[in-house]
Order: sequence, then structure tokens, then C-alpha cells
Amino acid sequence: MGADWGPIIVAVALFILLSPGLLFQIPARIRFAEFGNMTTSGISILVHAIIYVCIMTILIIAIGIHVHFT
Repeated sequence: MGADWGPIIVAVALFILLSPGLLFQIPARIRFAEFGNMTTSGISILVHAIIYVCIMTILIIAIGIHVHFT
């Protein structure tokens, strides 16, 4: 009986993709959204953290993603 790797895979992928400034940043310094600017601010970290928690909750609890390696 193996461990459930679904939440771990989803959490790591979302952490990388939702890092502020890597792909996009909401809110940006000048505009509402900027793409690939590699900068960040405190408010954008908060916004991205809220987006991260919402997507994690939807994918793990509501949809129920499970990955088992045997």
C-alpha cells in the first residue's frame, strides 16, 4: 500500500507556477498584471498565496486528485 502523492505533486507544481514574478504578477508595480518581470512585492505575495490556497483546495478536496505509486 503506497502513499498518496497527488497532493504533493499538485502543491509543488502550483508553488513553482504561482511564484510571484515568475510567470505573472498580480498586482504589479505599474499595471494590474505583468508577465515575466521577476520582481515581487508584499501585496503580490499575499494575492498569489490566496490564489494558491484556493486552487489547492479545489484540486485536492473538491476534485480529489490521488496518485498512488505501487
